Amino acid sequence: MDRYPPIADHGLVGDLQTAALVSAKGVVDWFAAPRFDSPSVFASLLDHDRGGYFRLAPEGGDSGTWRQLYYPDTAVLVTRFMSPDGVGEVVDCMPVHRSAQAGDRHTLIRVARTVRGMIRFALECRPRFDYARAGHDLDPRPEGAAFHAPDITAHLQSTFPLRRDGRDATGEVTLREGQVAAAVFTVCRPGGPAPPPPTEEQVSDEVWGTIDFWQRWVRTSRYRGRWPGMVHRSAITLKLLTYAPTGAPIAAATMGLPEQVGGERNWDYRYTWIRDGSLSVRALLDLGFVEEATAFTRWLGDRLHDQAGPRGEPLQIMYRVDGDPELNEEVLEHFEGYRGSCPVRAGNAAADQLQLDIYGEAMYALSENHAVGMHIGYHGWQGLSRTLDWLCDAWDRPDEGIWETRGGRKHFTYSRVMCWTALDRGLRLAEEWRRPADTTRWTAARDAILEQVMERGWSKQEQALVQHYDGEVLDASLLLLPRLGFLAPLSPGWLTTLHAIDRKLVSDSLVHRYDPAASPDGLSGCEGTFSLCTFLYVDALARAGQLRLARYAFEKMQMYANHVGLFAEEIGFGGEQLGNFPQAFTHLALIMAAVSLDTALDEAVDRAPRRREDEEALPWRIGRA
Repeated sequence: MDRYPPIADHGLVGDLQTAALVSAKGVVDWFAAPRFDSPSVFASLLDHDRGGYFRLAPEGGDSGTWRQLYYPDTAVLVTRFMSPDGVGEVVDCMPVHRSAQAGDRHTLIRVARTVRGMIRFALECRPRFDYARAGHDLDPRPEGAAFHAPDITAHLQSTFPLRRDGRDATGEVTLREGQVAAAVFTVCRPGGPAPPPPTEEQVSDEVWGTIDFWQRWVRTSRYRGRWPGMVHRSAITLKLLTYAPTGAPIAAATMGLPEQVGGERNWDYRYTWIRDGSLSVRALLDLGFVEEATAFTRWLGDRLHDQAGPRGEPLQIMYRVDGDPELNEEVLEHFEGYRGSCPVRAGNAAADQLQLDIYGEAMYALSENHAVGMHIGYHGWQGLSRTLDWLCDAWDRPDEGIWETRGGRKHFTYSRVMCWTALDRGLRLAEEWRRPADTTRWTAARDAILEQVMERGWSKQEQALVQHYDGEVLDASLLLLPRLGFLAPLSPGWLTTLHAIDRKLVSDSLVHRYDPAASPDGLSGCEGTFSLCTFLYVDALARAGQLRLARYAFEKMQMYANHVGLFAEEIGFGGEQLGNFPQAFTHLALIMAAVSLDTALDEAVDRAPRRREDEEALPWRIGRA
């Protein structure tokens, strides 16, 4: 068993309330329950010796060949092992709750099967509750075992014999061709009734029921573009990372995975960011998933109604999936971290930061959902209107910015642009919904922001809009400007900005957020290229008419997906995936880029090909994609 497998060597399974990572060698090395943001049950990905894991794999199988795939159009994961003795596989899934209500019972099903020959499978179930801080008692039972911790109970039931190994459970079973064996791991509240012993028929029904759920959902997609496999895998991933009882998406399934191995940039991403969730609305609507988009905008409307941000601000940048704003950050000193990457943090202190861009993303989400008939009620409008009234007074302040830097507040250009977006979309909605609003004040603030950005955010040296008003640093977040309508995609100012970003931040189509050396962010070390930004780059290229480069960059980016089509947050210097996994922001940006590129390519079909002399006449050409 690898002490720390590569971050990318995992698939994700989940039940729309929590999720587990399964390594390409059959090890569940991350699982938190009963919610995404709950303490861990298995966390050997953050500490191999202390974190706990659940292994089901061929005995002595480290020397064989492993392959992993998703059953088509589902979140059911198949891990295959091939050796001279035969071929075996483990099927992992989490049945989706039939009710959208929050539940305290969550089940991970693991089915071992021999496809050819004869394979001996070994099982090790070693849970470590509350980030391995809480002890537990083992209660052996005829059909398996129960693990009793102070705040949670886990039941392991198996169709083959298990034995006690200290406070853990282990077992082996030899399967000939066509034979199967199952292990079912269920977490629930302490004192809750044990689930009935599983039969092979019941387990089979649950697996096929999970397959049917996902395939029915994917069939409702209206995407008919060039990359259905990639787009639908990203859509499934976004849904897997959404807490169904509230409609709130989390940023990633994990915490503590490093942006630089051995470094300190290790954050907890199991929460709902206003920014990420708002941008996911457009990606979901592009695919026809109106119900999911609407569920988040309702959640967002509740946060606007609460007006419960820190220091009297209307919104906080992130919340727990149920809307709770308390995300106190603590360091888990007893965890060594992934390959020694510490500190390992649970919770996120960035929740207290001022990030003014979130108001633009929130209004963007509400206006995009308006296009499909979603309206907020009168009381919802009151909360929205109060927020924009507040923003008219608050927009001209330094903040921590989209990347949550910890090096002090600055006048970030992207934050100003998103304040412009908030007021611009608010004015549109006030007119279309015929709602009361101080439109004169909103208009004056919106126009003042645009003038300030173009005067103070523009660098004559770079001939581009820059990260903040006090420097010449480029920032990839500005790749969103054409989509927002702040600058036209073919305007001279935008084309030279895109050229500058290409020149300074792009490396073989991969895009850095910014240069930390040129713009210190209060943290040591470096980071990889940001996969979100690479897809924003593709989107911007497509809108600027650079279709060959956009398509080439998009296709190349697929080489960096893992073996089952998932992306982490970043790509390292050697092509390895870094950061929390999988990353919702990356997958929603993939969808946005694919749809934009499809649209641009379709529109170009009937146009005459551009002549070479026309290309040479452009003010610049991007050449490093």
